[in-house]
This record gives sequence, structure tokens and C-alpha cells, in this order.
Amino acid sequence: MHGDELVALALLVAVMALLVGAYRTSVPYPILLVVGSALIALIPGMPKVDVDPNIILVVALPPLLYSAAFFTSLHDLRRNIQPIGLLAIGLVVVTTLAIGVVAHVVVGLPWSVAFVLGAVVSPTDPVAATEIAGRLGAPQRYVAIVEGESLLNDATGLVVYRIAVVAVISGSFSLAHGALDFVVGAGVGILIGVAVGFLIAELRRRIEDAPTEITISLLTPYFAYLPAEALGVSAVTAAVTAGIYLGWRAPELIAPQTRIQAYSFWEIIVFVLNSALFVVIGLQLRTILDGLSGSSPAKLAGDAVVVLLAVIVVRFLWVYPATYLPRRLSRRVRAREPAPKAENVFLVAFTGMRGAVSLAAALAIPRALDSGAPFPDRDLVLFLVYAVILGTLLIQGLSLPSIIERLGLGGDSDEDRELRARILAAQAAIGRLDELAGEDWVRDDSAQRMRGLYEFRLRRFAARLDIEDDGSIEEGSQAYQRLRREALEAERGELLRLRRAGEISEEAMRRVERDLDLEDARLEI
Repeated sequence: MHGDELVALALLVAVMALLVGAYRTSVPYPILLVVGSALIALIPGMPKVDVDPNIILVVALPPLLYSAAFFTSLHDLRRNIQPIGLLAIGLVVVTTLAIGVVAHVVVGLPWSVAFVLGAVVSPTDPVAATEIAGRLGAPQRYVAIVEGESLLNDATGLVVYRIAVVAVISGSFSLAHGALDFVVGAGVGILIGVAVGFLIAELRRRIEDAPTEITISLLTPYFAYLPAEALGVSAVTAAVTAGIYLGWRAPELIAPQTRIQAYSFWEIIVFVLNSALFVVIGLQLRTILDGLSGSSPAKLAGDAVVVLLAVIVVRFLWVYPATYLPRRLSRRVRAREPAPKAENVFLVAFTGMRGAVSLAAALAIPRALDSGAPFPDRDLVLFLVYAVILGTLLIQGLSLPSIIERLGLGGDSDEDRELRARILAAQAAIGRLDELAGEDWVRDDSAQRMRGLYEFRLRRFAARLDIEDDGSIEEGSQAYQRLRREALEAERGELLRLRRAGEISEEAMRRVERDLDLEDARLEI
């Protein structure tokens, strides 16, 4: 093997080790990836990585935005639209302006470049926060606000980012023109997103083939993003809107078997894209530092700390007034929303990690202006963005679990909420069986057998939630699962024998094997 191949192999092994480490330690993977990839890049002999900025925005960003929107609860967005809107629009604009001032006054960046930096670091990322919150059972409304803010502030932040970059490249900026572009671009982007979502929904109504549907779902964010980009309006808003629209209509469009495959596919795609972005920016750190070789290390470190602290402090300075002032000024707000707990307000203010979208925006900063001159201080902007992402993930991400516990905000975990949902679903099934008991086509023995299955599930789920349960129900369930799995393994063994003997095709074997796998997976339920 040649040297380059060995380096590539070592890099892949290192990335795999970081991902496995995140799994083993329960540390959110962005934290380990952003630290680990930087350490890897600083190893002597590692190659320099340089990625075309256009590839980042066009290839990586649309599916990330679409997926986040697709799996967002529209109900939660509507219910919390005021706090989410204040964070996703108001805080993004304030953060852009505040970081722009700090970057110009303290760091010495030109005004236009300073606002590009502000726009890049303004959107938050929910991956680490929601993973930790779900594990510890943080308040559901907190999770809904953090996720909703991250979804909508991606759109706001990237629209502001686009305006700021255009101002740097062209060398001119008009506040009125920028505001008009913001409103018109976002509005037209929403229309494009709704139109694409509607057309895709009508198409998928008429298709019942998992590979075809999954492929269409992968192409959908590009169908929304690319036309909007070509028209010069908010492509981000278009992709997000299409995701929200299709996510809301998904239950009526996607068959159960397709849904199993599609959701698994998207989980992998998002994981791989997030991981790739964190690794790429980490590996670019050597190139970035080489470009800053003429700067004092102490000055760079000081600038990074100042910008990081400004990002954290601005969020606190915005969240508290934005939470309490509307309640003081509006009787309708007081009547519509319960008074927020001080602990919850602090937690929202504290949760300001940056991640994949800031990474993508930073990497997508053009290298040259319209005049052909290099983009001013591009390496310094990338370095400061990396410092903000690293700092927020380490400071806020690692301390978030202890903050939640110390504030007494831990409660039902996602697993407990899931168990309660399963109990209600099983009760609904039993109620429906009672309604159908008199129908001619319902056999008594079939209804009784099915009712027994649901009653056992009820007892098992209730026992899992009961800390005083002696474990006898779960013990019996585990014994049944073991026996059933022994039978399933016998079926799989016979399938393999038939395949080896050439008595069934590979395709037939896969179809039967998939059914067995689904039965195996349902044993946990």
C-alpha cells in the first residue's frame, strides 16, 4: 500500500474509534468528533484537507435541514411559536449584530466580515442537547423549544449569512435592501417549499415501493433547495418548509414497511453527514492554522475566548427579557401561556451549543471576492467558528447533565414516555376488540387470543414503570423471548440450508429473513 492509502486507512480507523467511544461513554458524538478530529489533524504527517465550499452548501446542507424539519413536531412548533420565534429570529439577529461588533472592535475584522462571523455562529444545534435531555427526562417543553429554535434559526441564520457574504463579495450593503431580501426571500422560499411538498406528497400517494419512495425522499430536499437557490431566494427556508409539510403528512403517505426502512435510512444519512462535517472542519484545522501562522498564538487564543464568551453571554442577555417582558406587556400572553419556571428559563439560556449548520456555513464561505481578491480573513473566521463550536460543546454540552440534575429538572425519560404511550395504545386496541366482538367475521378464539396478547403487554409495560414490581412479569417475558428466539434461529438455519442447497433464490431468502427479523425486533415490545 502507498503512503496516502495508509494515511486514509488510519484516518478512517480513528474516526471509527471516536464514534465507538461516543457510543461507549454516552457522550454525544459531536463532542468527541470535534475534539478528536482536531487532534488527528495536528498529528505530523496528516494530509491537509481542503473542500470546495459549494459542495458543502449544495450537498450536505439540504438533507440535514430537511431531516430536522421532517421529524419536528408541528404541534410543538405551534404551541411554542412565541418563545421559538423570539429565539429563532430575534436572537439570531441580535447575536449576528453583537458578535459582529465584538469581532470588529476586539478582533479587528472588517465590519462586513465580522457580521459574516456573527451570522455563522448564530444558529444553535440541538443534537447534543436533545440526546442528553431525552436521557435525563428534561421537561418536554424545554426540548420542544430547543428543537424548534434550532430548526427555524437555521433558516434565519443562513439567510442573514447569505446577505452578509454577498455584502463582502460585492463590497456594498444597504440595510433596507437587506431587510427586503430577508422578507421576500423567506416568503418565496416558504411558497416553494409548500409547492414541492404538495407535489411530492401527491406523487408518493401513488407509489408503494420502498426503494423508490426512499430515493424520492432523499431527492426531495434538493427539489426544494435548488430551485430556490437558482431564483436567489431562501433555499434553506424552502427545504425546511418542505420537510415540515411532508413530516406532517407522512403517516398518510408512507406504508408501515416502507416507514421502517426510510426512517432507518435517514437516521444513517444524518449521522454520516453530521460526522463528516465535524471531521472535515477538524481536519481543515491544520490548513487554517497554517494560514494564520503570522498571527500571535496568544492573540488568537484571546480572540477565540472573547468571541466564545460573547456568544454565551448574548444568549443569556436575550433569553430573560424575551421570556418575561412579553408576559408583563400582554395580558393575552399571560392568559395563554403558563408562567415559566426560573429553572426552565435558565436551562434554555444555557443551551446554546453550535454544530453542523455553523460548520457547513463556515466551510461554504467563498475563497475569493468578485474582484478576484481573496476573501478577507477567511482563515481567521474559520478558526473562530471552530473555537465557538468546540467551546460550546465542551463547556455547555459536557456540563448540561449536571445542570439538569442540580436544577431538579430530570423526570420521565424518553423510555418512560414511550412506555406510557404503549400502554395507551394497547388500551385502545383492547377497546376496539370489545367493539368488534359482535361482528360476524370476528372469531371468538381469535379475539380472545389477541386480547390476551394486549393484556399481557399492558401488564408488562405497567410493571416496567412500577419500581416496586418484583420482576416476575418481566422474567416470564424474557423466558418467552428466549424460547421464541430459539425457534426463530431454527427458521433462519433452515433458510440458510435452503440457500446453500440452491433451493431458494437470494431474493426469496432475504424477504423471509426480513420477516423473521421484524418478529425478532417485536419481541422487545
